[in-house]
Amino acid sequence: MTYPTSENTKHALAAALKQCMKQKPLDKISIREITDLCSLRRETFYYHFSDIYALVQWLFEEEALELLRRHQGAHLWREGLLDLFRYIQDNREFCLCALRSIGHGHLRRLFLQDLQAIVQRTVDQLSQELGLPADDLVTQFYTIALAGCVESWLLGELPYTPEELIQFADTMLQDHLQGAVLRRDAGTAKA
Repeated sequence: MTYPTSENTKHALAAALKQCMKQKPLDKISIREITDLCSLRRETFYYHFSDIYALVQWLFEEEALELLRRHQGAHLWREGLLDLFRYIQDNREFCLCALRSIGHGHLRRLFLQDLQAIVQRTVDQLSQELGLPADDLVTQFYTIALAGCVESWLLGELPYTPEELIQFADTMLQDHLQGAVLRRDAGTAKA
């Protein structure tokens, strides 16, 4: 008899959860439904996750947020964001169900942590290229703005394509940093 690996088990549970979430809200799904769909015991679920919300968090970290982690640096962050938008588009029912079930705040915290790491590296790299000091406030501002855009786009509140949103965010960041260079240079010229 062969036993599935821990990762295979987690992926099976996640696939079953996604299937259930296409049919009903997260708070109406039982662990029994999830385990029955993948022919596992309830105990197996609890071996890997404390509750359904822990499974949702793991799933987002495993799938969606991993896309962002792969695209590091100022020149790759646009590709990472585009991959994130594509993931959301491909998994729209799951993402909407998670957003409605676990709440805006919890889902936003999941995105913020990884978005912040990507934005931080991007801001640091661009700042270094332009001879500017790193600025945590700039990172926070763009992280929160991007998380809000992703959430609003998922909810259908922004009628723009992912490419348009990413181009806008990139232009804003580039313009912001170029403006900082101009302010710095103007201050140096006066001194």
